[in-house]
Amino acid sequence: MAEKLKLARSMSLFEEAKQLVPGGVAGIRRPYNFVPGEYPIFFDHGKGGRVVDVDGNEYIDFLCAYGPIIIGYREDEIDDAVINQIKNKGFCFSLTQEWQNTLVKKLRELIPCCEMAALVKTGSDATTIAIRVARGYTGKTKIARYGYHGWHDWCVEVKGGIPPKLYEDIYEFHYNDLDSLKAILEANKDDMAGIIITPIGHPNGAEVQMPKPGYLEAVRELANQYHCLLIFDEIRSGFRCSLGGAQKLFGVTPDLSTFGKAMANGYAIAALVGKEEYMQVLADKVFLSSTFFPNSDGIVAAIKTIEILERDRILDVVAAKGRKFGAEVEKVVEESGVPVNFTGAPWMPYITFKKDEAGLYKKLRTEYYTQLIRRNVFMQPYHHGYICYRHTDEDLAYTVEAIRESLAEVKKML
Repeated sequence: MAEKLKLARSMSLFEEAKQLVPGGVAGIRRPYNFVPGEYPIFFDHGKGGRVVDVDGNEYIDFLCAYGPIIIGYREDEIDDAVINQIKNKGFCFSLTQEWQNTLVKKLRELIPCCEMAALVKTGSDATTIAIRVARGYTGKTKIARYGYHGWHDWCVEVKGGIPPKLYEDIYEFHYNDLDSLKAILEANKDDMAGIIITPIGHPNGAEVQMPKPGYLEAVRELANQYHCLLIFDEIRSGFRCSLGGAQKLFGVTPDLSTFGKAMANGYAIAALVGKEEYMQVLADKVFLSSTFFPNSDGIVAAIKTIEILERDRILDVVAAKGRKFGAEVEKVVEESGVPVNFTGAPWMPYITFKKDEAGLYKKLRTEYYTQLIRRNVFMQPYHHGYICYRHTDEDLAYTVEAIRESLAEVKKML
């Protein structure tokens, strides 16, 4: 039995934070999204594929800052490029620096649907402007959606503070289920502006799904048939599944697409990219502006990150690590005798517990993630993980054994 971690400073800082910040820390980082009392709440630093909390506990980190860390924490080449920009050029101005053009030309080179791009700061920015472009171009209102698309009014899952009229034209369908999408499109066939979908299915707290053969192609055809724009939300899959995103990997080209997270290895930047015909509405018909969108620190970080991803074939290495890790974890899961599913390999590994009527799965899940964090492996109970380049073979081998030991402890509860 692994010992409980010493977390006194994390807990003390959290008590202080609750007097300063609503909830102590923001949203998905709050303790109830982990195992309260077992997980740290504040990190101190990270390097490579590891992080250290404020109490000095070190973890192999598979959450990767919820996805932005594709190479590793504190990558010298990227940080040096940004520091050089800040010290010698500056990064926040009334006008735009030419790095904008450099990055967008690279995005056009890599991403199949990218003829033009709008640079923003977050995934929520990108998906929201995608919806605005679809409505502005088509003159229609209704949107069919699958997946998590951020915190803005039209898509946020928690509806507190949001009048129903702000999301009444958004209709949710199910991934890998064409009938659910067809029903929405047919019922609103004269007013469909767009379909927005994550090309890989990664719902919060549930198994990661890859598209069934022909599924994305069929969604593409339905968008054509109902004269609406197809939007791929590649905030998680972009610059992780391939340099051109899941659209490149699966060979299905959307009209618009959003990228972020791994694009700059942790620096704040995201992008809406798409065909010129649709993107041009941002020139005069659809408004987009922000004080910080043109800031060049994130742009320079993205340029350098993409350069390294290409030069060192980072994504090939990540996929190879993920395939090997996934095969070993799958074997451990099969041998464990615990009712769990392993999905998401090679990019988004995730162990989820099979639901039962009595709700035992919740206790099993809590015990599993308790055992895992006590073994200094940082994963999240309600969110898939990620593989990054700096996860070493030793890190991955250790994690496989930690998963084996943790499932063995869970087995004792059955």
